[in-house]
Amino acid sequence: MILLNALFPVLALILAGTAFKRWQLTDSSFLRTSDRLVYFIFFPVMLFWKIGSAPLQFDNGWRYLAACALAVVGLCGLSLLFIRLRPVPPFKAGSFNQGCYRFNTYIGMAVVINAFGDAGVQLYGILIGMIIPLINVLCVSVLIWYGDNGDNREGRLATTLKHLLANPLIIACVGGMLYAKLVGFFPLSIDNTLKLMSQVTLPLALFSIGGSLSFTNLRDNMGLALASAGFKLAMLPLLGLFFLWMFGVTGLAWKVSLLFFTLPTSTAIYILSSQLHSDTELASAVIVMSTLLSFGSMALVLLWAG
Repeated sequence: MILLNALFPVLALILAGTAFKRWQLTDSSFLRTSDRLVYFIFFPVMLFWKIGSAPLQFDNGWRYLAACALAVVGLCGLSLLFIRLRPVPPFKAGSFNQGCYRFNTYIGMAVVINAFGDAGVQLYGILIGMIIPLINVLCVSVLIWYGDNGDNREGRLATTLKHLLANPLIIACVGGMLYAKLVGFFPLSIDNTLKLMSQVTLPLALFSIGGSLSFTNLRDNMGLALASAGFKLAMLPLLGLFFLWMFGVTGLAWKVSLLFFTLPTSTAIYILSSQLHSDTELASAVIVMSTLLSFGSMALVLLWAG
């Protein structure tokens, strides 16, 4: 029953987004606008409201954050070893590497809300606020290392780091944590306003994910796309389990962390690959493959977590 309640609504909205795009009820312009509204306004508001509306309570303190961070760094290292040994061409290396550990924030939040409620959302919100900067530093470093030899690497790195420091999701998480510590509740009128704004977030985000899925490049990049999805959906959960065990993480923090490891890769890998001159066709194929297979990995975790 937990699979039906937690995963079916997410899958249904993604498929609806795909259908709306195919039936021309939405178009690329609408999806770009929707993405901007979700990224800069609605999702930050949701994070701030969910994290800031109650005093923070952590299972096992902050240890789940360390376990997740080490798992991501370790998986990045393993993917680089695969790139060297296979070998993966430099033009494809950055896109492949990103797909191995970047995660889809919106799908994660939708499943966490359905499966673990507000307490899970707090843990997940703080996790993504900590892990997003780390992942971006890893991705940008690898993309630049394997990128072209142009003179503008430093400029691209500076621009990316500037955007990282101004990331609205990170700002919302930090702001929510401070508000929870200092206040811990919202007046009813403000709470209702933030609740209404938050209710817009996930439907728009999931429609946009469905509308952006493209199967055009999957056939030509099947091998690397499948390998990247394997790293993300199989190897990362196994590595994550080891670090969760090593840090003694249990309870809700364990469940949220394990679900985090099984999320599909982020659609943002396409944008970053384009900005830093890596293979966007491979990035697109990895997104599709990872999204399709992730419902199997998430289902296994939810069954295990009970």
